[in-house]
Order: sequence, then C-alpha cells, then structure tokens
Amino acid sequence: MDNVVVDKPDQSRFELAVAGELALAYYRIEGNRIILTHTEVPQALSGQGVGSRLAKGVFEQIRASGRKVVPRCSFMAGWASRHPEYDDIVDG
Repeated sequence: MDNVVVDKPDQSRFELAVAGELALAYYRIEGNRIILTHTEVPQALSGQGVGSRLAKGVFEQIRASGRKVVPRCSFMAGWASRHPEYDDIVDG
C-alpha cells in the first residue's frame, strides 16, 4: 500500500512505499526500546516530504506499541527534535 508505514519485524525495518519506491527506517529492539539506526529515502523521492511522512508513521507505530524510541539515526533524531509532541516516547 502506498503512503502507509508498515513494520517488517523480520527485516528489522519500517517501510513506506511511494510511487514504486521504498523509504526505509532500520531498527533494533532492546527490551522495551526501539533503536532507530538508519533511514533511507530513494533519491527519486528526495525533497517531497517522504522522510517526514516515514518518521511520523514510525513514531506513531512505536507510540501505539507502548515502547520507547531511541533515535540514533541523525535524520530521525532531527525530526524528533522538531516534533515535541513525541517527547513522551523518546528515550535518549
């Protein structure tokens, strides 16, 4: 499905399909925390807000799971710093 963030736990990543391309957010789980380690947005989707849509979907899914998020990836950390509405789930 386009424009829906999907968790792929078997691949340790979230995916957002847009126009036949995949934006990806890789993670690992440590206890009750999801450590976001790397984000990839295809060059063809650059500058279209795809990374921000991916981040919002990832943070919403983590909130719904009851876990905390540790944004180690610089993109996700920057996004989280601009969205204080997620401060309650950010851990570190």
